[in-house]
Amino acid sequence: MLGFILKFILTAALVYGLSMVLPGVALGGFSSALILVLVLGLLNAIVKPILKILGFPITVLTLGLFLLVINVIIVKLADFLMDSFDVHGFLNALLFSLALSVVNAIVDLVID
Repeated sequence: MLGFILKFILTAALVYGLSMVLPGVALGGFSSALILVLVLGLLNAIVKPILKILGFPITVLTLGLFLLVINVIIVKLADFLMDSFDVHGFLNALLFSLALSVVNAIVDLVID
């Protein structure tokens, strides 16, 4: 349980840091980062599998590159659902989702 809480807080801190570093990404504060991590987790658990099933033919045709578009859709949905999180444009959402994936991988390696 402690590992989960540590991952959650560390991911929120890194999401807040990413919002400060990446252009076109605005976040209201650390409390907004905590809420964003929750929202992204829920969207990844509920919406992402549905999008993967619906987009499977396109994913096969593009050799998996369509999964990047699905990640952008998830980030833009989080942008739509939260007033304190704002991502301008497709490219900024793509950069944010790629950076967030790398950060999550590093957090998983360090914590586990």
